[in-house]
Amino acid sequence: MTCIREGFCIHEAGSLLNQNAERYMKSPTEMALLFREWPLAIQETRSIVAEIQFDLGQLKYEYPNDPVPEGLDPQEYLSELVWQGAQWRYDGKIPNDVQSAISRELVLIKQKNIAKYFLTIHDIVDRARYKNILCQGRGSAANSAVCYCLGITSVDPAETDVLFERFISEDRNEPPDIDVDFEHERREEVIQDIYARYGRDRAGLCATVIHYRPRMAIREIGKVMGLSEDVTSALAKTVWGSWGLKVDEDKLVEAGLDLSDPLLARSIQLADQLIGMPRHLSQHVGGFILTERPLTETVPIGNGAMPDRSFIEWDKDDIDALGIFKMDVLALGMLTCIRKCFDLIAQHHGTRYTLATIPKHDPETFDMLCKGDSLGVFQVESRAQMNMLPRLRPRTFYDLVIEVAIVRPGPIQGDMVHPYLKRRRGNETVEYPSPAPEEGPQNELKDILERTLGVPIFQEQAMKIAMVAAEFSSREANQLRKAMATFRAKGKVSDHKEKMLGRMIKRGYDPKFAERCFSQIEGFGEYGFPESHAASFAKLVYVSSYLKCHYPAAFAAALLNSQPMGFYAPAQIIRDVQDHNVEVLSADVNLSEWNSTLETPSLAVAVDGKRVQPALRLGLRQIEGLKETDAAALLLKRGNRYDSVAALRDKAGLGVPVIERLAAADAFNSVGKNRRQALWDARALKNAPDLPLFTYARAADEGVDTEHALPKMPLSEEVVADYQTTRFSLKAHPMEFLREGYRKEGFTKAADLRGCAFDQRVSVSGIVLIRQRPGTAKGTVFITIEDETGVVNLIVWPDKLEQYRKTVMGARLMSVKGVVQMDEDVIHVIAHHLEDDTARLNSLSEDLLPADYARADHVVSPLPSNSGRHPRNVSVIPKSRDFH
Repeated sequence: MTCIREGFCIHEAGSLLNQNAERYMKSPTEMALLFREWPLAIQETRSIVAEIQFDLGQLKYEYPNDPVPEGLDPQEYLSELVWQGAQWRYDGKIPNDVQSAISRELVLIKQKNIAKYFLTIHDIVDRARYKNILCQGRGSAANSAVCYCLGITSVDPAETDVLFERFISEDRNEPPDIDVDFEHERREEVIQDIYARYGRDRAGLCATVIHYRPRMAIREIGKVMGLSEDVTSALAKTVWGSWGLKVDEDKLVEAGLDLSDPLLARSIQLADQLIGMPRHLSQHVGGFILTERPLTETVPIGNGAMPDRSFIEWDKDDIDALGIFKMDVLALGMLTCIRKCFDLIAQHHGTRYTLATIPKHDPETFDMLCKGDSLGVFQVESRAQMNMLPRLRPRTFYDLVIEVAIVRPGPIQGDMVHPYLKRRRGNETVEYPSPAPEEGPQNELKDILERTLGVPIFQEQAMKIAMVAAEFSSREANQLRKAMATFRAKGKVSDHKEKMLGRMIKRGYDPKFAERCFSQIEGFGEYGFPESHAASFAKLVYVSSYLKCHYPAAFAAALLNSQPMGFYAPAQIIRDVQDHNVEVLSADVNLSEWNSTLETPSLAVAVDGKRVQPALRLGLRQIEGLKETDAAALLLKRGNRYDSVAALRDKAGLGVPVIERLAAADAFNSVGKNRRQALWDARALKNAPDLPLFTYARAADEGVDTEHALPKMPLSEEVVADYQTTRFSLKAHPMEFLREGYRKEGFTKAADLRGCAFDQRVSVSGIVLIRQRPGTAKGTVFITIEDETGVVNLIVWPDKLEQYRKTVMGARLMSVKGVVQMDEDVIHVIAHHLEDDTARLNSLSEDLLPADYARADHVVSPLPSNSGRHPRNVSVIPKSRDFH
């Protein structure tokens, strides 16, 4: 640990290390033994300790006194804002149940004396919206009608069965915890606004403890123990995902490592010990605390690594224990995407949307989701969600709430998914478990489970079942809620098992139902997903789905302009929008901005009676390695247009390497130069400006036509160069050039799988896009591969993962033999045999590139040269996105 901190190899640490192992907290018995010759030292220590009366419970937290209108106290001002907001939300017609909820909540807020907290959140959200920063409350705040009327959350309590007690309870002497998501690119504006308003002496971010994960532990131990970089990398690559409990020795042998080596064996043992240990104290993702008096009177503070940031040294659990209010200022990429999409729609379609004005209950949007067409859509773009959509077939907003929550550890672990789907399809009778007649009313759980067809899906339902079926008191239910709290190190759900199961069975409930309910609660303890949280996310699911359905070009542009985010790389986003009949145009020095934009399409034809979609012009940001500062210089000096390659150097002042990068990316088509011609011209440039004597000579030389000497690049070479410079190609797919070989071997295209019979044996191949190994899948891996006709969804069972682990984890191009299976509109291939065909990509780049290709400044140049060399082992396909 000392060597990791100091950056030394252990063999070179010398006097940095402790001289012995005595530096640890000793027991009273050990201390008495150590000081047996000085007993007065022990007595004096006890005397000093006895005089110390301070206890952490004596800390008195004071919430900031924000100004309120003259003549009103905070509670009265909050009540006024809430009823005004209710009139705005419901157009003056507030439903009776909402009025009752507001009144009840305001009474409890007054009782808890927390009106100032709600006013602060309202003010922060209002200031963000004033700056056109999109925001949305999430989590338990969605249980509150007050939060809805204040504009903190967009979840209408009239549409969901909220449980306000999960947010604020009479039995809990704890402050509420409100989470608000802001656009991820503009969250720092909100953070700095909070610092500016309260001062860094009165506002600070909480801390959080970062723990060692397997790969980090291996790399740190490898450096300290003096292992070579290749050995350390081989060790790290044997670990799947970010989490784990130990380094698996079987995988190390498979990776070719010699476990009999004492140094390697010791390193692995140390890495196992390091996993899960605290690594460093870091800033919380966005948990702010605000105080009336200076923070330093309560807690030590420190400066963050980012400019103008400070944080306190206590983490979120410390804050909760001390009753200090916290507000989470979180970042969400989809909000950035939605706001950019709103701007593009307003600019090109003349309609200005907000989260509240998106049309509700749109049939076309739900039709799209029912087909699993959700690439890029918030929360439902994963493989599991795409497979669930055609099975659940959502038709209402509440269906989306269930869709978001059902593919989670709780419902899966509790075996609630299949019963719900069967009942939804009408294949199983809807029944509500009941106690024995003498123990309670029949169907006493109906009110709790009716909206989910008798199957518990949400955390709130689990809590209500505990309170009703197991007769938990409010205090016991609160203890269970704490135990289920997401990612908490303390609080064990299993401590409540005997109590809950015993009471339910005693009251006559089916033991199997009781077991399933508690298994679900244990799953929630692993990753909690309450109905309020699902409702908050479902709102964004619907909004992003509506935008994708009706404005695919604008939505795709917004996705590309908000990267990195989501499951899919730009190549898959571009392919998907092309599949939705949107014309995609390449990045160009005269026609592109830094971000992707919309243009009038060259073929303005309406599809299926829908509005004509603009064409999507890719931005310069899609060019690999191009800096935004260089692009800004290009745009600033562009004027009407650049008329030659040299003009970028002369007018924009760009360096030759930058111009070569643009030329290699085929960005000079508007100048009348294809990739090869543009690179030829770029190579003729000098970085330094010409002296006046030579300016005339260069101008004369540029008038010479040299393009006749450059043969046109074949399409295959163009595709390879596209992938090397932008990681995708608008011209063709790499699999098109490998298809003939695969066809001769009997491989099936992705588009042809629909015509196969159930359990038919097939061979498929494609570029690996995504690998997933969910914790609830019991070791099963889900892989998505892509060929020139579409994607193939692979399922790799645990035994096949062990057999083909190296291929599963490392292949970029994969060929698979297996059987086709279908469920509703979902098609899978169950993998029986997998092969790593990445070498075919390498041979593709070598076979297709001319023998005299040269590499300069890390850009492959499709130009004749005298070097006589060409790149070897050039991978034209980016790594897949792996999710644990």
